[in-house]
Amino acid sequence: MKGIAVLQGFKEFISRGNAVDLAVGVVIGAAFGAVITAIVDHVLNPLIGGIFGQPNLDRIWVITLNGGPEPTEILLGAVLTALINFLLVAAAIYFLVVLPLNKLAERRALGKEPEPEEQSEDVVLLTEIRDLLAQPKA
Repeated sequence: MKGIAVLQGFKEFISRGNAVDLAVGVVIGAAFGAVITAIVDHVLNPLIGGIFGQPNLDRIWVITLNGGPEPTEILLGAVLTALINFLLVAAAIYFLVVLPLNKLAERRALGKEPEPEEQSEDVVLLTEIRDLLAQPKA
């Protein structure tokens, strides 16, 4: 009996909008991250790496440690690549999502929501006909 209650609770949790919205957000975020990574890897890294004479930023600053049987490399350029990825994702989210939503919230707070479009003439006529038909007969 408890198993059924647990499954019912799980069903209610999944059917709530919050869980679905979160799942959609994660999937879209992952796809968006892949786009930004492609831009960084295939556009920005070659451009910036060309300035420094390297094919990409991952090997632009390398520290080699010779303490073991094989040399170990610390790739500081990979950190720079990750930082560029982060900044591009943050900027894109800010300018494409946060800023427009903030502007919309400001408009709503000021009561300056754009006026709805005027109804077409046929909709106005149909509304008048509906109202006339709804009037009680005298």
